[in-house]
Amino acid sequence: MRFFLFTDVHSNKEALDTVMEFAAQQDIDHYLFLGDIVGYGASPNDVLEQVNSLDPITKIRGNHDKAACDQNPVKSFNPIAADAILWTRIALNKKNRAFLKELKKGPVVVDKLLTICHGAPFEEDFYIFGEFDASEAFLHFKTNICFFGHTHFPYVYTEKNHIVEGSHISSDTRTISLKKGTRYLINPGSVGQPRDRNNKASCAVYDTDKNKITFFRIKYDIETAQRKILYAGLPEALAHRLSIGI
Repeated sequence: MRFFLFTDVHSNKEALDTVMEFAAQQDIDHYLFLGDIVGYGASPNDVLEQVNSLDPITKIRGNHDKAACDQNPVKSFNPIAADAILWTRIALNKKNRAFLKELKKGPVVVDKLLTICHGAPFEEDFYIFGEFDASEAFLHFKTNICFFGHTHFPYVYTEKNHIVEGSHISSDTRTISLKKGTRYLINPGSVGQPRDRNNKASCAVYDTDKNKITFFRIKYDIETAQRKILYAGLPEALAHRLSIGI
């Protein structure tokens, strides 16, 4: 089976369109979405409708998804993110607001094979940054693989013999063969707002037959996404950061 992994779209229609065009060429059996469809960007309804149209898909909520449908207070966000959430609440139509409210809370086990979560398997809003955080996360899922999002960094953590190691995926295309006796905690990176100083949309494909995961970075129309953010009256910083991937 081939799983397509994507997360943290953040209302960036241009990035999502390009990534979905790419996915359509990858012979995908099942989509896995790891949370945060909305927030930051200017196209919340468009991206929600596109994600909702994918089939089959297993999807979970992110912290911005919760906040956009009033399930999480904006006081937990920085001022720029909070402004975007308040704008998104107004922009959402009734159908898409209901869709957000129905998104499942992670972690979720898929086909008894893998686990997906947004932040961490023990707390959906927790950021996994570094081996110490990853060590705690490995204690809270039973499958060999857990996919997560939230940090906007493509990253692989491994655990073998109680030793945890991490590696940032810095190349635009990279395939990793998964080894027996090793457990994995993997972030495919952000589609709509990468933060590792690479402005290309990030995603991954997990092939269970070959036991390999391949990471991809894909160029998209950043300028149009930026114009939409500025036209909507969202904070200018949200447009500028897309160019430099932070």
